[in-house]
Amino acid sequence: MLQVKSLADVNKLLLTVFPPPYALKEAYNLDRMTILMRALDNPQNQLKVIHVAGTSGKTSTSYYAAAYLRAAGQKVGLTVSPHIEAINERVQINLQPLAETVFCRYFEEFINLKGVIESRPTYFEFMIAFAYWVFARKEKVDYAVVEVGLGGLGDSTNIIDRADKVCVLTDIGMDHMHILGDTIQKIAAQKAGIIKDHNQAFTINQDESVLAVFRRAVRRRQATLSVVEDLPNGTDLAPFAWRDWQLAAATGQYVVQRDGLPSLTATQLSAASHTIVPARMEIFKIGDKTVILDGSHNQQKLAALAAGLKQRFGGQDIALLIGFVNSRADRVDDAVKEILPLAKQV
Repeated sequence: MLQVKSLADVNKLLLTVFPPPYALKEAYNLDRMTILMRALDNPQNQLKVIHVAGTSGKTSTSYYAAAYLRAAGQKVGLTVSPHIEAINERVQINLQPLAETVFCRYFEEFINLKGVIESRPTYFEFMIAFAYWVFARKEKVDYAVVEVGLGGLGDSTNIIDRADKVCVLTDIGMDHMHILGDTIQKIAAQKAGIIKDHNQAFTINQDESVLAVFRRAVRRRQATLSVVEDLPNGTDLAPFAWRDWQLAAATGQYVVQRDGLPSLTATQLSAASHTIVPARMEIFKIGDKTVILDGSHNQQKLAALAAGLKQRFGGQDIALLIGFVNSRADRVDDAVKEILPLAKQV
């Protein structure tokens, strides 16, 4: 029996017992996930799920949707990736990562269940299965907000078949093209793969070529698509945060009305919209300096970050520290060009 006493034990097991998450092309299907979830008696299908896919804004929209439902008095599970500081960020209850002792206790029980290791899941597949299992069997949440890892159609999260699943499609851009396709339409089709029969889907108004792909997907699935108009920003939120909040709020409002939950007050809406999203223009004060942490890593995301910085810190001297991993030089150049005009020093 494998024993787990700390998050360090968890990390060690994830890196030694399971295949690494890098062989994405081979891992991008639901074969192993189907076997694993069947061994667990499909806990994901016991959950009311808000499923979030897209290129930019997935994590922020997921946090905002969870905050909206939490403000409506619900117990909400949230799983996002990657984690920023610690692995337990991937299994949250009411926007709080599970405490280390609780996470480790659940993890030890889960990894020793019959069929888990035998299914040979990847790191990501294991963590998604674990999150579904915790939400359904241990924490018995009212709703689970689930962020897609990569794409949608073949993503490990895409194992939910309930008709009442709500799908959320954020902004679509060019990313992970070696797996998802080399055109915006191919990428949009992969993202729209999360839409199942009779689901309600939401997206923010964007390029018509993307919306056309989404509309075809909902027709095939006898589903419904609502396109949220991007209204003028009358708040102190960065433009990208305002856009993500509008999409999450429309989704939350639909769920509240559908399920007869309490409507949110203006104060509750404001508080939910100001939920802190780790590494999404996250602001710290260190001495007399303002330090901004952001995980933007492609042209679309860095353009959104630049707009946010210009709104909040326009006219101030900004020094940039930028790091990329495993990116082609031309893609890095195109992405960094979006933010260079704001920088005094790089």
